[in-house]
Amino acid sequence: MRPVLHGDVSSAARALMSAPRNARAALCARMLAEAEIAHRHVTKTGRLHPVHGNGSLMTVARNRPLMDEPSFDDLEYCNCFEVVIQQLIRFQISQRRN
Repeated sequence: MRPVLHGDVSSAARALMSAPRNARAALCARMLAEAEIAHRHVTKTGRLHPVHGNGSLMTVARNRPLMDEPSFDDLEYCNCFEVVIQQLIRFQISQRRN
């Protein structure tokens, strides 16, 4: 997966806001996996992945419906932002083990 920046996390959190609470962690893990698949495809072929794009989390998040970006006084947004950070930590730990 390409390096993750604030905009990537924000886009992913906005995509999670449309999902039921109990499905958010799994959806986020799926988006991270899609970004990794796309990044490997781009690295190998030099071309965008036909479904998942350029390997960025933002691109795979934007393949889904996004809520308008709220401020951090929106607790649902904060919760979704936290889910993304937690899943990123899990993803990075799993990548180090491989």
